[in-house]
Amino acid sequence: MKDSRIVLSDLAVADILEQADWYESQADLRLARRWEQSVTSALMRIFQRPNTGALCKFRAEELKGTRRVPVTGFEKHLIFYQQVRKGELLILRVVHGARDLESLFS
Repeated sequence: MKDSRIVLSDLAVADILEQADWYESQADLRLARRWEQSVTSALMRIFQRPNTGALCKFRAEELKGTRRVPVTGFEKHLIFYQQVRKGELLILRVVHGARDLESLFS
């Protein structure tokens, strides 16, 4: 898929980096690196099979079609994404599932 790509929102990039920093400060650099590798692997799985993520049931119209997948090894963390056009995926957020999810997109 020559023209296919994944685009990470600024919020998604911040989510990933903040979580890595937290893991490094709370545990160690190895855990932070494992987090980053797990997120990268999950993004590649999404890219290869974008329709496998579970559809979200958000009320906001602009969130219709949003899907989510867990980060392997960190299953309580979810990657939220949308297919914005054929071959292009937008990663909206990468957050812990216990948060008030819909409010994170406001």
